[in-house]
Amino acid sequence: MNALGRHILVEFYNCTPELMNDVVHIENSMVSAAETAGATVINSTFHHFSPYGVSGVVVIQESHLAIHTWPEYGYAAVDLFTCGESVDPWVSYNYLKEAFKASHGSSMECRRGQQSLLKRTDFTVEARDTGQSIETLPTFTRDVWFTERDENIALSLKHTGKQLYKKQSDYQRVEVFETLAYGNMLTLDGMVMCTQKDEYVYHEMITHVPVLSHGNVRRALVIGGGDGGTVRELLRHESIEEVVLVEIDALVIEACKLHLPETASAFDHPRLKLLVEDGIKYIQQCADEAFDLIIVDSADPVGPGEGLFTAEFYSQVYRCLTGNGIMITQSESPRFNTKVFVEIYDTYRGIFGANNVHCYLAAIPTYPTGTWSFSFSSKGQAHPKQFDAEAAARFSREQGLRYYNEEIHIAAFALPNYVKDLLAVKA
Repeated sequence: MNALGRHILVEFYNCTPELMNDVVHIENSMVSAAETAGATVINSTFHHFSPYGVSGVVVIQESHLAIHTWPEYGYAAVDLFTCGESVDPWVSYNYLKEAFKASHGSSMECRRGQQSLLKRTDFTVEARDTGQSIETLPTFTRDVWFTERDENIALSLKHTGKQLYKKQSDYQRVEVFETLAYGNMLTLDGMVMCTQKDEYVYHEMITHVPVLSHGNVRRALVIGGGDGGTVRELLRHESIEEVVLVEIDALVIEACKLHLPETASAFDHPRLKLLVEDGIKYIQQCADEAFDLIIVDSADPVGPGEGLFTAEFYSQVYRCLTGNGIMITQSESPRFNTKVFVEIYDTYRGIFGANNVHCYLAAIPTYPTGTWSFSFSSKGQAHPKQFDAEAAARFSREQGLRYYNEEIHIAAFALPNYVKDLLAVKA
């Protein structure tokens, strides 16, 4: 070939947009394209950018294959670089054109390291005889990353390349990835909802704080929460006679039953009433003073959860609470979603009264900034710091809770100064 390597610069056009945003499909296709051409794959690294776009590289013994995609244009830019004559990069080109369902592609081949321009020098590497056998080529390892980001901040989690679940419902894209550090991870429209390793923090704090503050919860309603963690924690309390879960998306329940079974363990509990329907409509039709506790376990204020962040909705929740009832919501990160955080607390105060609304925090590593907030809004006299600490300690110990205890209950309401300033809370 009279050159050290062949470098093909490729552009694929009119690819299927969904495929161009599917990091697992792209990674698998790039690896297969290398192997089909006869290359020896050493490693791969791929990132999915939220809301769309994938970058990645497959390192081969003979050099590399690299890609970046623009799903919104159905476009992919690809580099195919092989050294020597044992691998034909055009085999990889044809494989990827088919895998990405491109209507056409353009390409340019460069011969790298023209031998007529090179002068070989004497170059030796000293080897030390250690008496050990020479190591074989390393086993191919995948280095694939899921990235949730906005324009200012990002969270990346490395996963195995196994996408355990992916379906598009009428409301959102439901996916489960197998991550290395946090186990199986549920995402909705590219946003992390929960992982096997840290979900207990969120679910213990959104449930046990209000139940133990109230002291006499008989009926509880959960809006959202299709992963099952919130109802699992509520049903630990034998005094609760009925828990109603209203989840709009059946695919969330299906995905978690299949791949986060520890979280979704209570769906068959006899005290649970499971309804797959719109939580907003359910609240509108709900009887007055029907529940002692209502937990709004919603996603972020986009997509199907957007209607759960309105004054009209919270007013309906207030109506449905008993005289001493409590509403709990996840109220975003004060650092990440500052504008929404401030606005919804103003809304709560307008409905429940300024003295009856309290903010508390928990540390959740896989949520943006790691600091997450919950709201405690009381219709009557229930106060989060006036609770039976001995009963809380006993409950935490007997149930083997991993985050909540009587000390955390109090400490969670100790707000940093910057959060106090956002909420204009005076000590």
